[in-house]
Amino acid sequence: MNTPAAGANAAAETLSEEAVDALGRAHATATATPPHRHDALLSERAANIKQSAVRDVFEISMQPGLVSLAGGNPYLQSLPLERLGATAAAIIAEHGLEALQYGGGQGTLELRTQICEVMAAEGIPDADPENVVITAGSQSAQDVAAKVFCNPGDVILLEDPTYVGALNTFEAYEVDVQPVAGDGHGIIPSLLRERIAALQAAGKRIKLLYTIPNFNNPSGVMLAPERRQEIVDICREANILVVEDNPYGLLKFDGVLPAPLRAANPEDVLYLGSFSKIFAPGLRIGWALVPAHLKQRYYLASEAVTLCPPTFNQMLVSDYLRNYDWMGQISTYRKLYEERCTALLAALDEFMPDGVTWTRPEGGFFVWLTLPEGIDTYPLLYKGIDAGVVFVPGAAFSAAEGPSNKLRLAFSAVPPESLREGVRRLAPVLAEAIAAN
Repeated sequence: MNTPAAGANAAAETLSEEAVDALGRAHATATATPPHRHDALLSERAANIKQSAVRDVFEISMQPGLVSLAGGNPYLQSLPLERLGATAAAIIAEHGLEALQYGGGQGTLELRTQICEVMAAEGIPDADPENVVITAGSQSAQDVAAKVFCNPGDVILLEDPTYVGALNTFEAYEVDVQPVAGDGHGIIPSLLRERIAALQAAGKRIKLLYTIPNFNNPSGVMLAPERRQEIVDICREANILVVEDNPYGLLKFDGVLPAPLRAANPEDVLYLGSFSKIFAPGLRIGWALVPAHLKQRYYLASEAVTLCPPTFNQMLVSDYLRNYDWMGQISTYRKLYEERCTALLAALDEFMPDGVTWTRPEGGFFVWLTLPEGIDTYPLLYKGIDAGVVFVPGAAFSAAEGPSNKLRLAFSAVPPESLREGVRRLAPVLAEAIAAN
């Protein structure tokens, strides 16, 4: 009998060797490619620019027959796409000379003003459009922060685990990325203080603390409200700038948002936001709310890379914020993602073997699984592909060296029935690894 699951497993078998080869290429490029004379021209920095493990897995997950629990994509099918198409056409027809022309390097004043309204909804009521710099997503904003503040060898502290894109960006600038341990409530302040003291005693110069306090990617953990000010205070005492990345904050399922770190600390927090999770990632529009005394340096560094953010994309986002019920769309997302998160957690409760634990997020896109010590989840990726399911191994999200016994599952773009099927396929792979450990 050719059941859907059997068909998926058959498809997975046919692409497993291809998938493994693709992942292997990403980890063996240097040895697989003969040296070229231009290799001598590469900077030392270029050696630190790495292929993202998430990108490897994302490309594999597009293959038919697999249930992908890998990609943290927003569910764009819930957007009013036909109406947005008409809006885009009208912008070109009526304002094409402006929309398709160079714009200001800081971004349009209208969108910067509207972004302040978005940040007010996130808990920052006093943002000034003059201190907002529009960027090519928050990834670009992270890049500019590393460029402006860090010399090679400087330290950036990162909560562990953290966003793989930030790791790749910071390492490209030859900085020393140092993990800070957390728990189910985010960064542990006492361990942050100890980490700073130890690094300073070793003669290290610490510049930044990068954190995703709301529904961390990959763990889904939310930094406890009672820890937030203490963390900023610890960094202020050590003259460390906090970089707060908040792409998921508005996606808290119950809509009750804790105050951002930036809310009470305008001089000590560089705040990053994005429309990638609350509107459309393909537009590549994000922003940085920069402390006023640092804005000019930050803005000039951003302009030196992108010259100007895309004017048409900014105008489309502005129209969306001006003429659409964007907060209503946020409410739709909250309900949708809560339903999917609930389905994923229920499937984990139903199928996961003893010895596996996981986070229970209150928002965002991700659930973080922990297996017993001694199990490396990277080799399990290949076995998962054979079983017809894809996840992201935990090592991709850590600055620490060595294997990881953790993995990330994403629920945002997957219907509930597929989430259950994906977990059903994954559970025997993990059970076998636990039995062999």
